[in-house]
Amino acid sequence: MTHVAVIVPAHDEQALLPACLNALRAVGARLIVVADGCTDDTALVAAAGGADVVTIEERNVGRARAAGVAEALRGGALWLATTDADSRVPPNWLEWQLGHARAGADLVAGTVEVDDWSGWPGPMPSRYERRYRELVAGARHGHIHGANLGFRASAYLAAGGFPELPSDEDRGLVARIRATGGRVVTDAGCPVRTSARTDGRAPHGFAAHLRNLATNS
Repeated sequence: MTHVAVIVPAHDEQALLPACLNALRAVGARLIVVADGCTDDTALVAAAGGADVVTIEERNVGRARAAGVAEALRGGALWLATTDADSRVPPNWLEWQLGHARAGADLVAGTVEVDDWSGWPGPMPSRYERRYRELVAGARHGHIHGANLGFRASAYLAAGGFPELPSDEDRGLVARIRATGGRVVTDAGCPVRTSARTDGRAPHGFAAHLRNLATNS
């Protein structure tokens, strides 16, 4: 499958986006950054990093991912992958996804690893890791992350695409593809490195999950 695109939604991500794009350039696909409601130089940084830039003013990650996918589909993409601006994919990331695609997967959901816990209290890393592992059984797992997701264009279109949600749009897409009979594969074998920042962009995203875990456990 040669027509592959990677979509990165970004809101005011000029600081973290270069590392994300540097990792993505190694995977050999079209890169699309959706600069959503940015007040900084995210779009300029994205273009300088080799990405095609789509600019919107929605402040909505579901609409941002959908806008990036729409641009990729116009370019003929057959497989779409998504990650986040504060994340770094491994070099074999797309090879891993496409291996599942060749075996019949319509969507591949991977896992994440936190790269730096320095902003959190001492017990937090072990607490998070323990709970995260509870949903991992061998290679299969029960996690959904927009930072580590890939899907077939035909399955995406049949399912109606990303829901236009400010959070949990990734879970929404997985549910839609499952509901339309698509084959969803979960595999913990190719994690994406992501930040543990406290000021996440989605109101109920990964950063909010970490804050909740820190205060309610």
